Formats: sequence, structure tokens, C-alpha cells
Amino acid sequence: MPATENTYTATGRRKTAVARIWMTEGTGRIVINNRSFEEYLPTIPLQNEVLAPFQTTNLVNKYDLKVVVQGSGIPGQADAIKLAVARALTEMDSELRGSLKAAGHLRRDPRAKERKKAGQPGARKRFQFSKR
Repeated sequence: MPATENTYTATGRRKTAVARIWMTEGTGRIVINNRSFEEYLPTIPLQNEVLAPFQTTNLVNKYDLKVVVQGSGIPGQADAIKLAVARALTEMDSELRGSLKAAGHLRRDPRAKERKKAGQPGARKRFQFSKR
């Protein structure tokens, strides 16, 4: 997609996933890592999660997306893409910020895997205690 004045870019993150998107006016075509939207996100709930900001603002099939996403798993990547889409929509039109924020699309999910602690088998798990 050529860079024009009506190309909006945004970044979204979730766990270790990072999604960068380029949004231009178009027909609703979504390309994720040079693969089609339906091929990359195989289940309907994941596809709906990415489309949720468009549905909230009634802008379905009005913009084309080119997405580069890496890290984490597919569900984390879908959440990162959703955040990036919401941020791009607010960059395009600041009037949409209220409805997107009320729907919770602009909140970055801070949950991430807790680090493993030294001398223990996991983050919270402890070795079995033996009294005798």
C-alpha cells in the first residue's frame, strides 16, 4: 500500500505480541503478515475480536488494513491487532475516542506471564515440603 496522507499507523501490544498496522480507506480488505485475514485468524471469535472496533464505530468495510504482527500466540496477536485498530481509528477521528473507550477497546491488557523465581520450579510453585 502506498504511503499517502490518509494512511494511519498504530501499534498495539498484548503479552509479548506486537502489532503494527497501516490503515487506509478502502473496501475492508485485511492482510496479516502477507496472509489473508480468514487464513491467519481461523476462528470466528478471533476474527470478531479484530473487527470489534470497526463494529463499535459502524465503520465495517470502510478501511483496508495491512498488519505486521509478531510474538506470543494467535489470541494474544488478535488482541494486539484490536488495540492497534482502535488507536488508528482515534488517530483518524478523535470524535470516535469516547465510544471506543466506553467499549474498552483502548485499554491495553497488562496481564503477562509472571517470571520464574530462582530456586523454585515455577513462578508460584514450590518444591514439595517433606516434614520428615
